[in-house]
Amino acid sequence: MDRYLTAAGITKGSARVYRISLTNWAWMLAGTPTPIGPARRGARPPALALAALDDPGLPEVLAELAAARADEMDADTVNRELSVVRKAIGWWLRQGWISVDPTFGIERRPSPPDKTKALSLAQVAAVWRLEDVSLRDKTLWRLLYESAARAEEALCLNIEDLFTADKRGKIKAKGGAIEWIHWQSGAAQLLPRLISGRTEGPLFLTGRRAPDGTPSLDVCLATGRARLSYRRAEEIFEESTRLLANPLARPEQWADLQGWTLHRWRHSSLTHDAEGGTSTPMLLARSRHASVRSLERYARPGVDSVARHVASRDPAARRR
Repeated sequence: MDRYLTAAGITKGSARVYRISLTNWAWMLAGTPTPIGPARRGARPPALALAALDDPGLPEVLAELAAARADEMDADTVNRELSVVRKAIGWWLRQGWISVDPTFGIERRPSPPDKTKALSLAQVAAVWRLEDVSLRDKTLWRLLYESAARAEEALCLNIEDLFTADKRGKIKAKGGAIEWIHWQSGAAQLLPRLISGRTEGPLFLTGRRAPDGTPSLDVCLATGRARLSYRRAEEIFEESTRLLANPLARPEQWADLQGWTLHRWRHSSLTHDAEGGTSTPMLLARSRHASVRSLERYARPGVDSVARHVASRDPAARRR
């Protein structure tokens, strides 16, 4: 895996995503289901010799395992992982290390249209009032909402990428381009406490020491802890917001509930910007989308915004 990631010529952030995808597929390439949820955390993938990929019985087993995983995960995740593993397999084929593509015949899953709805301002305020939230998570959520950055990009930030006096940070965006994210006073007040004297290394860290084999770029030399992964950050946000997302649920239902996602958090930030009158060029700069068409789904006003608009144009209200 490491030799392929080095040869792929991709950014550090992309390499982390590729590594996660390839690790998830390692179980299936070994003929076993990929663990999910709590079982996945800390699980060690099986050691796999590339020669095993030429097993004539593997494609049939893979097709069944991939179909089962597609039933458990969202289409975007399944398609991304399949794309990554096929790129790696293509490279291994060109090196002559394997002779067949065992994923041949596995089809991408159709992705449903993005109908994500923005949270209301009241719901965002409720997130800020959550108790028992760690400083790390509180800072991450503030930074993401105030900057409208993608979670994957923010989690790849190193301390040396921050320009705290200017309330901005340097990131590598899609395609490897160097871009900037900007935040406001909320994140600016939390960041010094989170950094706490550290001068380099990952900004957002796990709560425990990095396991053996963790890439050095993802380890804080001062604490020995690893960079926080997107998967874990998403789990924490989803678990923390379950009751906010389901305020009428009974206690016996809590374990089966779903909270909000980090994607929806970013979506809400951009939608609130649009509702506040932010211009399209500025929204493009904030979101770092390449086209207005990509931005359209974020600029759709929410229910509360439409209600305020209608109320403001009510003739009876004007007469009062």
